Amino acid sequence: MSNTDTLEQSRPIFPFTAIVGQEEMKLSLILNVIDPKIGGVMIMGDRGTGKSTTVRALVDLLPEIKVVANDPFNSDPNDPELMSEEVREKIQQNQPLEITTKKISMVDLPLGATEDRVCGTIDIEKALTEGIKAFEPGLLAKANRGILYVDEVNLLDDHLVDVLLDSAASGWNTVEREGISISHPARFILVGSGNPEEGELRPQLLDRFGMHAQIGTVKEPDLRVKIVEQRASFDESPLDFRKNYQDSQDELTNKLSQARLLLKTVEIDYDYRVKISQICSELNVDGLRGDIVTNRASKAIAAFEGRTKVTPQDIFRVIPLCLRHRLRKDPLESIDSGDKVRETFKKVFGYQN
Repeated sequence: MSNTDTLEQSRPIFPFTAIVGQEEMKLSLILNVIDPKIGGVMIMGDRGTGKSTTVRALVDLLPEIKVVANDPFNSDPNDPELMSEEVREKIQQNQPLEITTKKISMVDLPLGATEDRVCGTIDIEKALTEGIKAFEPGLLAKANRGILYVDEVNLLDDHLVDVLLDSAASGWNTVEREGISISHPARFILVGSGNPEEGELRPQLLDRFGMHAQIGTVKEPDLRVKIVEQRASFDESPLDFRKNYQDSQDELTNKLSQARLLLKTVEIDYDYRVKISQICSELNVDGLRGDIVTNRASKAIAAFEGRTKVTPQDIFRVIPLCLRHRLRKDPLESIDSGDKVRETFKKVFGYQN
């Protein structure tokens, strides 16, 4: 029995493939795992709609990655962009590296976290007396090449959200103190969740999330009963419940690994790219982030379905998730922002779904 098996038995996680409904949220998370450069996902929805359960369930599915053993940054032994300075120096000096594999990890950011806890700290005294950079890594170091999950992101200090988004965008975290500066790789998928009742995120912060999934409480009585029954049987016997879903979980993990490999070969026609930009332009989306994310997400969904060509149907499925949070808010408008994106898509693509 491996360590992960022991860990699973000590704290079983609800299986991702057992989650009923909430397709938008599940799709957004899956696409970000296939292509982390999509830029994360913001999940907005009422309390008790399974946001945290779904994000934690995702961890189970994540493929394994190669890392340098005992390295606090999960350094990639083959990619200089994803390795710490220490590892890079070892490679330059031809020192042998001990390489191991581990599951992509998920780091939870607690609401009351300080900037030091998030970014890490430099022990100035040690640096001055012993002449070494004494760096105590923070949560961003731990999240490198993994997922950073922030529940109730709209209650987080704006300054801290800025720091997270900057790291997520650049892939690096830099800590400076008294003229001493330390940088390390911090490339992670940022997943934020929030409850609209507790206030929206500022538009300029919202725009930095690649995708925006909206989830609501399931209305159909039959589905609600199914969800309640599932939860009850999971609470009663988590390991038996998980066994029932083992095949579908393995299948999805496999599909994700294949999609990550296939992604490099997926193509999107020039004509479709022009139409995506036309939609962004007609919707008055600021900047080019919306165009870029829609292109990436369309390729990721094609890879997920084992194809190397993007279809209009692929774009139709992802474009509301990529653009709805980038539209300018008009308080007098009655149409939902996701529907507005779909309408514009149909007009530009001449598309009937």
